[in-house]
Amino acid sequence: MQKTILLLPGDGIGPEVVRQAEKFIRAICRKTGINLRISHADIGGIAIDRHQNPFPQVTKDLAEQADALLLGAVGGNKWDHLPATQRPEKGLLGIRKHFDLFANLRPILVYKELVAGSSLKSHLVENLDLLIVRELTSGIYFGQPRGIKTLKDGQRYGYNTYGYQEHEIKRIAHIAFQAAQLRQKKLCSVDKANVLEATRLWRDVLTEVSRDYPDVSLVHMYVDNAAMQLVVQPKQFDVIVTGNMFGDILSDCAASLTGSIGMLPSASMNAANFGLYEPIHGSAPDIAGKDIANPMATLLSLAMLFRFSLNQQTIATDIEQAVVHTLAAGYRTRDIAVTEHIAPDLLLGTQAMGDQIIEAYLAIA
Repeated sequence: MQKTILLLPGDGIGPEVVRQAEKFIRAICRKTGINLRISHADIGGIAIDRHQNPFPQVTKDLAEQADALLLGAVGGNKWDHLPATQRPEKGLLGIRKHFDLFANLRPILVYKELVAGSSLKSHLVENLDLLIVRELTSGIYFGQPRGIKTLKDGQRYGYNTYGYQEHEIKRIAHIAFQAAQLRQKKLCSVDKANVLEATRLWRDVLTEVSRDYPDVSLVHMYVDNAAMQLVVQPKQFDVIVTGNMFGDILSDCAASLTGSIGMLPSASMNAANFGLYEPIHGSAPDIAGKDIANPMATLLSLAMLFRFSLNQQTIATDIEQAVVHTLAAGYRTRDIAVTEHIAPDLLLGTQAMGDQIIEAYLAIA
């Protein structure tokens, strides 16, 4: 049976890193004989330029026909002048909402070759392996009412609504508990239940759902303490589950521990295991077109795509091993060149690094 992967290159360095993923997909097809179809569509700023909409109908139609989506990045200063409702990021929020991609999985893994690049001392991050599970389609980013209005005294007033329904909390809780069962059976739920009613409900529901998972140890932590603990003792965590805004902040905080945000993949899933996969590094317009972006996060996102949406576990593991072998061989892009003494032939650009990882993949028996 043929499967379709829709590529959404997007903006900035997105097209460069997604190009490496497309080469990788074709190499996988040659090696394994798996039947995959690749399609392409616009999202974000490029979609605004071409379709006057960050998530146009043509993209929506192609996405509905696909089995999985791989995204590069959206946004850039080119579109900063646009109203908030027309910005490139609305394309990303729109596709998440349209497909109900409520569960965002962000693995935080420190490779031994990159420990020296972490912002923390080596003993704090050696063998660090944690997973952040973020609720993605509700909370303050989607809550209504919202806006900016002028009050009677002439002052402008900005407001947003932070809200969660019980069923939204329950479904992300089940995802997090099930992930914890496959790991160290430890789950930390992050909230601000001492001051926010919405997260008081979050804490209550997580506690209720925990009764279905007696083998998993559940602890609760306020978000300010969680942020501190991530940089003081990160290895105390295994799986963290939290809401949309807190997850956005904490996952970027955790990303700094790994040495480079260019190493981190993510998956955004719905209840049917349909997913949008993307590196978390953003569009980085300052380095776009310079052939220096790190494609590893995109290729690791591709591995997650094969694992979760296509149920191809061996292919997923082989992609991940190809990245490990490439790092072990000493190859680096600029963002992970943690020493000044890297031989010139080991410091690679985006395309050359993509080719090197593909070569490592093809060499795996």
